[in-house]
Amino acid sequence: MTTAPPFGRILSALVTPMLPDGSLDREGVQQAARHLADHGHDGIVVNGTTGESPTTSDEEKLELLRLVREAIGPDLRIVAGVGSNDTHHTVELARQAAGSGVVDGLLVVTPYYNKPPVAGLERHFTTVADATDLPVMLYDIPGRSGVPIPTELTLRLAEHPRIAAVKDAKGDLWAATRLMRDTDLLWYSGDDAANLAHLALGAVGIVSVVGHVAGSDYRAMVDAVDAGDLAGAREIHRRLVPAVDAVMNVTQGAIMTKAALVELGVIAHPTVRLPLVEATPDQVEILRSGLRDSGLL
Repeated sequence: MTTAPPFGRILSALVTPMLPDGSLDREGVQQAARHLADHGHDGIVVNGTTGESPTTSDEEKLELLRLVREAIGPDLRIVAGVGSNDTHHTVELARQAAGSGVVDGLLVVTPYYNKPPVAGLERHFTTVADATDLPVMLYDIPGRSGVPIPTELTLRLAEHPRIAAVKDAKGDLWAATRLMRDTDLLWYSGDDAANLAHLALGAVGIVSVVGHVAGSDYRAMVDAVDAGDLAGAREIHRRLVPAVDAVMNVTQGAIMTKAALVELGVIAHPTVRLPLVEATPDQVEILRSGLRDSGLL
């Protein structure tokens, strides 16, 4: 691509560093954001699930947006996670993010747990998209939400002037291919294990977790795909397998990402809020091994 899309191309869903007492580590937040900016990213998702959004307050969410913008300056995109399973609350979070003046787009996850019907999904997403002037990225992750966004609904939602992108963690590459063919939606891999597959099919970028430790590598992967160098992109993909396994497949991703950033000296504390718990010593050793095997530590 010759121009970057409004959300950027290489994004990670930023963790929310915390002090040992569970309060926000404001210095750590800014250090983590600058770390992403220095390693290949042109966008950052703030208040996503990896940022422990289920356990941060609305006031903290607003403060996090401002802290990140202060840390990274005006050039990188900030995408605010605003989704919940309550449309009214999601609209409130969307308007709060838009009112902050520091946000370039919104990430809106499929409402989780209450399993709305297709008509409810459609009204949820369009109501949120109507609430601000910011572009919206839909987040399709049925493994967490319990409900996929059907292809037919995505086709209709693509007609909304502010629904501009999809973060795809559904694992249905054929559906993704059809939607990339039949709509103008910007497509993002939302699953690090599938980054190369999505990019090879035409995705414009990734919204990563492993990007906290491999951002420069993912930038090189995207550049290789753009250049038609599939062999080079595949080499990066395969080299990162131990890191992806260590961060994503041992325990919950935010837990291991914070442990990894401590190992790299980016943040001081691996603290998470309940119901998450810190990585065990055995898990940290697995993490170290995976990072070393991928050449990241």
